[in-house]
Amino acid sequence: MFSGRIFNGHLIRTQLISGAGLAVPRSSGLSPRRRPRPTQKEKNMAPSATFWDKIAEKYAKQPVSDEAAYQKKLEVTQSYFSPEMEVLEIGCGTGTTSLIHAPFVKHIRATDISQNMIAICKRKAEAQNIANVTFEQATAEDLTVPDGTMDVVMAHSLLHLLEDKEAMMAKVFRMLKPGGLFVTNTVCLGDRMWYMAPLLPIMRLFGFAPLVKVFTVKHLVQTMKEGGYEIDHQWQPDKSIGVFIVAKKPG
Repeated sequence: MFSGRIFNGHLIRTQLISGAGLAVPRSSGLSPRRRPRPTQKEKNMAPSATFWDKIAEKYAKQPVSDEAAYQKKLEVTQSYFSPEMEVLEIGCGTGTTSLIHAPFVKHIRATDISQNMIAICKRKAEAQNIANVTFEQATAEDLTVPDGTMDVVMAHSLLHLLEDKEAMMAKVFRMLKPGGLFVTNTVCLGDRMWYMAPLLPIMRLFGFAPLVKVFTVKHLVQTMKEGGYEIDHQWQPDKSIGVFIVAKKPG
């Protein structure tokens, strides 16, 4: 597990768009009965925020599923850090990974779709007296970062739960400085749990799971390469459905 979330014994962290059904301000001049109809994309994404808000406190108390693997991923990531680096974490969960990495970089901007998760992050940062991590609620798709400004972008247990992972990879690529790093841990159900593919939409319909995409490690790596990344480090623990990758933007 790497800053991810447990679902049915496995990591399936999500980071999706929320906002369906927002009330219309009176100043808009629109009648409350005529508020803008949510797009299909918003309809698809809104349940994910609700899902994680609902389980935030319970999730925060769960232990790491594979402590040894988690520590190795932390160590590998920190080997790339330097004190002047600007880092972004998309889908930070309850902030554990960002707070651990904080002493090794200049600043970390950490975001999550869940306002309840972010509230937990802020409590933890205050308790640990860590001031160089900024937590904020934001969806991966709506997140705004100037091009070429990030040294490292982390997105752990995220890509497999996005509607369009290719678009997110391209967005991160633009965020990164030349030579910047995209550090990810991604569940690839297509290799060992392909049989979950027809079950997941049903589970999501009843509120037991967020959106989950099924693909293989080979597909993920090839997609990254086609997006312009160079794979600098790749590791998958034995019997794990998650692959840890450090991808580099050339430059």
